[in-house]
Amino acid sequence: MQAAETARSANRPTADLTAYDLYLRAYAMVLSSVRQAPEALCLLEQAIASDPRYGPALAWAAICCLRLVFDGRSEDQVADSLKGIDFARRALEVAGDDPGTLANAAQVLAFFGEDIGAMMALVDRALSLNPNYARGWHISGTLRLWAGQPDIAIEHMEVALRLSPRARIGQSLAAIGRAHLLTRRFEAAEPKLLLAIQEDPSFPNPYFSLTACYAHMGRLDDAREILVRLRAVTSAVMPDVMHDIGHYRNPEHREFLLSGLRSAGGQTT
Repeated sequence: MQAAETARSANRPTADLTAYDLYLRAYAMVLSSVRQAPEALCLLEQAIASDPRYGPALAWAAICCLRLVFDGRSEDQVADSLKGIDFARRALEVAGDDPGTLANAAQVLAFFGEDIGAMMALVDRALSLNPNYARGWHISGTLRLWAGQPDIAIEHMEVALRLSPRARIGQSLAAIGRAHLLTRRFEAAEPKLLLAIQEDPSFPNPYFSLTACYAHMGRLDDAREILVRLRAVTSAVMPDVMHDIGHYRNPEHREFLLSGLRSAGGQTT
């Protein structure tokens, strides 16, 4: 159903079949593994060059830029951040009533520092246009988590998973695990984070969360073991607050995550 909905929503925004083909190829890889974000971005930039007003391509290109920065894989965080913001703003200019373009652009702009209340309102609009849009609920949960509302984040993520239990719509399990972590429900966080790692072993976020979770549980040996596994995934072994947790608006949540990582014996610089 997710694939059918994607094809439907992408059917109208461009008459350029070359751009449409590039978009579909990129979409197939952008959620399959975070390692494919650079290749997907390259395809999307080609699609945008072919049709500069192709909203879904602009929005997913913005998501790819977010992924590069968020996952610590960017070679130039400043340049990729500015590129992501530009793509997202251009996507909103042509979004119209397309829920996917609205929600994806809102997530990117929220990540890069736009007013999160305004971005949540954009996602709410997307969901009013299509209440069954699973990725929209996932993004809504993500923004609630960043805004310091972990319990609401879990509710919205669970809606996303009910609507789309099989298709990849984003890293919902990792977000649910981190939301449980931030509310000190460590026993609930651990299995979600383990499943998130199993779902996509190349995604750094759940490794960071699980390290902090084990540290706060007093399981320092387990925390250090996860750090070892993390080093095989990314060179950014300990996140700085600009790319992994800087978008969390609640300073207590940021410090809680960092304190767990410090306890595990990592570095924060």
